[in-house]
Amino acid sequence: MTNEFVLEAITREFPDSVISSSEPYGMLTIEVKKEDIKKIIHYLKDSTLEINFLTDICGIHYPETPAKELGVIYHLHNMMTNFRLRLKVFMTREDIEVDSLTDLYSGANWMERETYDFYGIKFRGHPDLRVILNMEDLGYHPMLKEYRLEDGTRTDKDDSMFGR
Repeated sequence: MTNEFVLEAITREFPDSVISSSEPYGMLTIEVKKEDIKKIIHYLKDSTLEINFLTDICGIHYPETPAKELGVIYHLHNMMTNFRLRLKVFMTREDIEVDSLTDLYSGANWMERETYDFYGIKFRGHPDLRVILNMEDLGYHPMLKEYRLEDGTRTDKDDSMFGR
């Protein structure tokens, strides 16, 4: 199975869903429309492509790109042919919700909870979407690039020792 073959199969089944594709480091990476991600992954799992293992779900935040500020990245794997695929969906800050994959992959449960916990991305249809690693009363999502990396009020740190 090749990147070209899988990309052609996806674009044939979902001609209006594929936004862009690339092959960084040889891995097929496809950006698709957010509303079609579950249908595409369901197709990949149940078709002859047999991409049947969900390796990872993670979030990403690009604050300098308001139209694609938040995203969810899915890594999928065909264990028989060792074919790997990356799917990406992006959304605005006002509409941070995407369909849950827990009914397709039981392992998606904790991955989606972690993504919600760190990025605030909601997964529609998730059976128990709540924080998993942070404290429940934290009040923010720590992986969003909205906070300073360092505390500007610290007086115990001499920046000249760090080359600044």
